[in-house]
Amino acid sequence: MSACGSAYRPAAGAGDRLARLGLWLRRHRGSILALQWAVVLFYVVVVAWPAFLPLPGEDDHILDNLTRFAQFLFWGIWWPFVILSMMTLGRVWCGLFCPEGALTEWSSKFGLGRPVPRWLKWAGWPFLAFVLTTVFGQMTSVYEYPKPALLVLGGSTLAAIAVGLLYGKNKRVWCRHLCPVSGVFGLLARIAPLHFAVDRAAWDAAESGAPVRCAPLIDIRRMQSAAACHMCGQCAGQRDAVQLALRSPEREILRLPDAGPKAGPQDRWPARLLAFGMLGVALGAFQWSASPWFVAAKQRAAEWLIERELWWALDTPGQWWLFTHYPELNDAFTWLDGGMLLAYIGATALAVGGWIWLCLRLAAALAGTHWTRLAMALIPFAGASVFVGLSLLTTGQLFGEGIVLAWAAPARLTLLALAGLWSASLAWRLAAAGGRRWAAPIGVALAAALPLWAWYQQFFVW
Repeated sequence: MSACGSAYRPAAGAGDRLARLGLWLRRHRGSILALQWAVVLFYVVVVAWPAFLPLPGEDDHILDNLTRFAQFLFWGIWWPFVILSMMTLGRVWCGLFCPEGALTEWSSKFGLGRPVPRWLKWAGWPFLAFVLTTVFGQMTSVYEYPKPALLVLGGSTLAAIAVGLLYGKNKRVWCRHLCPVSGVFGLLARIAPLHFAVDRAAWDAAESGAPVRCAPLIDIRRMQSAAACHMCGQCAGQRDAVQLALRSPEREILRLPDAGPKAGPQDRWPARLLAFGMLGVALGAFQWSASPWFVAAKQRAAEWLIERELWWALDTPGQWWLFTHYPELNDAFTWLDGGMLLAYIGATALAVGGWIWLCLRLAAALAGTHWTRLAMALIPFAGASVFVGLSLLTTGQLFGEGIVLAWAAPARLTLLALAGLWSASLAWRLAAAGGRRWAAPIGVALAAALPLWAWYQQFFVW
């Protein structure tokens, strides 16, 4: 008998090595826990410590200033490649590295162990949390200053610990229902070629074994999607039916059932997050500071306020935790700045998200499927868009060091275009054969066209 409680023997060949890796993760849980606590310590260094240091000056650089180094490490490297890892390795970050996941699971060992209440299971929390966190981060300039980063990320971590103390035992209730990026990670993991495969027939045929302790609250026996799986390996080898394996990155999308007119919240909220969140709110957040439309609209609004002597709107609130407020660096938001930022991100979300929703609804009606199912074809494009947006932080920080990557803009647009083609190809295969099947790829291509045009404007026009 293996250490996993069964005589599990993975298939031969390349799959054998992957299956053994999955078993290794289960057998060496102690090593993984040590790694997670090391990441927690690293998290404290790059997120918390800089908040108590003086702000860097113009002559400070990445290699000689801890704050700038931490910002480059966290926002310039860490987050873009976390997004990339979701699309290639599944939610390995969540299961093996994430400090919030480790802390909420650890705190739940000592908590009250209450059952998860119904209100906390609302399917819209990941969408709402993502939008609020993204917008608040922009209001306080979370990418540029360490105090807002500590407020946003530290606040999220404290909330994760609090949820762990209240609900579940050795579980990640926070990660499953409330984490601001859980919904995004779940969508991107659907196209990851690496996953834990479950053989339902083998599971049912096996003798009863020790129950699986799944921290993110998944019914392993029925697991068909990588969206919620944290890739921790604790279920590997269970009943000779679970193994780490490769799959086509399109497999999960193409096997989605057609919900028809009865699509419920579990189908609608991820589709809304994709259209209005990842391709709407996030796009507005990435672009507002470079947009001449934002500057022109703010100028007109300022003139209107001055004509009516509404001077309070041109004052600063004076609180760094509400709006960006660093007057010593000539960087302080007025009420007008904050209001216009909210308006710009909101308008972008409604315009882009509304356009995508309309294209998907029309295409789905013609192709004979449901728009929420067709929306999943946009996951490659949405993932590429978020990755590209975060990579702007990387090149922006390098530009401050005098390093100019002239190839970056064409490479980004090429990546987005290729991802859009992949999404259109997925849509063609998602639609029912015959009839107006052609409407599906055309609708998805048109849906991607508006955000692609917006990125083109930023790279080559603005």
